[in-house]
Order: sequence, then structure tokens, then C-alpha cells
Amino acid sequence: MHKNAIIYIVMANYRTGAIILGMHDAIVSLTGLIAGLFFASVQTNIIVISCIISSISASLSMGAANYLAVRANGRRDAFGAAIHTFLAYMITCVLLILPFFVIANRAAAVCAVFAMAVLIIFGFNLHFYRSRGFWRHFGEMLGICTIVSIAAFLIGETASKFFGI
Repeated sequence: MHKNAIIYIVMANYRTGAIILGMHDAIVSLTGLIAGLFFASVQTNIIVISCIISSISASLSMGAANYLAVRANGRRDAFGAAIHTFLAYMITCVLLILPFFVIANRAAAVCAVFAMAVLIIFGFNLHFYRSRGFWRHFGEMLGICTIVSIAAFLIGETASKFFGI
């Protein structure tokens, strides 16, 4: 195999990892935040504002953290990895917040957020893994997102009871 072809394959895999990092963290963080605020009976406009603030600050943080992690490993593509992580995080957040702008009913909007999360995971895996283990990758990513989101929700519920909120 030609040296440039090997470099391209390594870079493509690295971009995929950076995209997974941003997308997965955005899904877990934002769905957890949305569920927590929804079940705390927070008004829709507060949910949206909180999600926008969280999305911007977390996407910048994730991009910066991935930059530093890639640089620490001595790789030259740290900036590219940071941009891929940042963009994946922001695009995912925009898609997850979108239902609140098009659906008036709070409960229906929250259900649409979770449906959107599943569609994002489905679309990502269809694009990157359609020729090699799509269902395995899709199930794994969906399962991990679901378990982490449930754990975050349970932690929030426990904390609210502990603090009497």
C-alpha cells in the first residue's frame, strides 16, 4: 500500500474518532440536561436558553480538550481533531434543540429530542459503518448513550431528593 494511502486511512479514522467524541458527548450531556430540566418542570424557554449556553461552552471545551489530548500524544493533526470534535458537538446540539423551536407541546418536544438522538446515532453509523458491522456499531453506541443518560438522570433525581429540590 502506498504511504499516502496509509496516512489518509489513519487520518480518516482519527477524524471519525473526533466526530464520535463530540457527537456522543453532546447527545449524552444535552439529553441529560433536557430530561433533568423537563422533569424539574422548568419552562421551555429556560430549557432552550440553558441548552444553548451549555452547547456553546461544552463544544468549545470538548474541542479544546481533544486538541490538548491529541497534542499530548505528539500528533500533528491536533487542530483538525479539535475542529471535528467542536463541529460534531455543535451540530448535534443544534439538532437536539431544534424540536423546541418547532413543537409547542413540551412533552412532545422532549420525546422528539430523544427520537432525534436515535436518528443522529443511526445516521452516523449508517454513514461510517454501512459496509462493516452497522447494526453492531449502532447498537453499541445507542446502548452506551442510553445507559449513560439513564445514569445521569438517576444521579440528578437522587441529588434533587438529597437537597430537597
